[in-house]
Amino acid sequence: MTHKAKWLLFSPLGLAGIGAGACLVHWAGVLKDAATPATTWVPAGTVALVVLNAGVCLVARGVLEKIRHELREKPVE
Repeated sequence: MTHKAKWLLFSPLGLAGIGAGACLVHWAGVLKDAATPATTWVPAGTVALVVLNAGVCLVARGVLEKIRHELREKPVE
């Protein structure tokens, strides 16, 4: 798989993961505010933060692959 293909895969997936994670964090907060038992909102919040952080990691990987692609495509001077 080329660096460009990885960049075009990881960046959108990461952005979707960040969006999904942010929505899940809000949902876990709503559960907490609704006085739901901690056995419900704590695991939900943990999963939400895992999804959010995974999205950030995927975006970072996409940026890394973009840099690698640009370095490879740059003409030698």
